[in-house]
Amino acid sequence: MKLSLKELLSLVDGCLLSGDAATEVIGFDGLRQAIPGDLSFFHDQRYAAELSATRAAAVLVPKDWTGFPDGVACIGVEDPSRRFEEIVDTYGVQPEPFCAGIHSTAVLGSKVTCNPANVSIGPHAVIEDGAVIEDGVTIGAGCFVGRDARIGAGSKLFAHVAVHTGCVLGERVFLHSGAVIGADGFGYEFENGRHRKVRQSGIVQIDNDVEIGAGSMVDRARFGRTWIGEGTKIDNLVQIGHNVVIGKHCILVACVAIAGSAQIGDYVVIAAQAGVAGHVKVGSGTTLGGRCGVTKDVAPGQNYLGFPAGPAQEERKRQVGIRRLPQLTARVKALEERVGKA
Repeated sequence: MKLSLKELLSLVDGCLLSGDAATEVIGFDGLRQAIPGDLSFFHDQRYAAELSATRAAAVLVPKDWTGFPDGVACIGVEDPSRRFEEIVDTYGVQPEPFCAGIHSTAVLGSKVTCNPANVSIGPHAVIEDGAVIEDGVTIGAGCFVGRDARIGAGSKLFAHVAVHTGCVLGERVFLHSGAVIGADGFGYEFENGRHRKVRQSGIVQIDNDVEIGAGSMVDRARFGRTWIGEGTKIDNLVQIGHNVVIGKHCILVACVAIAGSAQIGDYVVIAAQAGVAGHVKVGSGTTLGGRCGVTKDVAPGQNYLGFPAGPAQEERKRQVGIRRLPQLTARVKALEERVGKA
């Protein structure tokens, strides 16, 4: 990447607010990490100090911004974050292009349905009997697709993904490396001093436009299906238990754990390291804060924090009260001493 400021202004539909019009940019990075020659962006007042200290050659800023750092070309645009994203998409590391064909080391079982001219199956991938691979699918190196599984059109399995027997992926589903779809649910009955395994005979269904991060696991149902709704995005290292139902367009951040048969509504956000107990219902539009622990049903459209999870405003008050305990304890002790001397 090497762009003159003139080219950059045209690309982002911006105006030069400060700095030298002869500036060139050759890379991009965040305000704090940027070095001379880099382009960066500023869109939040909280990072004003980083803008003042940045070493970037040029920065995208809101059109009405007036605090210009010395020696930095500031370019006014409507949405600095979005414009910066467009530049990175254009000049950054590009995704691997779709390349149709089946690698010679891939292993396909009998009655696999796919059109070799319209799919990409990488080295050492294994596709078992009866699987259906629709057009535009990419299956990376070392992937496993189990018997009678179905991968919808335009989906992509990055290297070393496993989709087990009978599982169904919709269209444009992205599974990142190490994701496992359809491993057995964690089901046991304690009998005669031993844990007896309960057979997990259901499937996992993942609807269109779902993305699941590296190392995440979605367990197959004990019966019926574990179901991930359309447009839901799941971060790395997330565990979803058997027979869980997750609605449409949810966000699950890293290290979330959802126990078996929980039901998550539409447009739910679950922050990092939160947990949802089994058979619990989380209403649509709810936000669960980081490390939140949900032990009973929660209402739709609310924000929850803490363990056990409670309304966010109440939990914040409780946390403030806890922080005041040392001072309150000292006051009580002082009062006791005064009473004892009276």
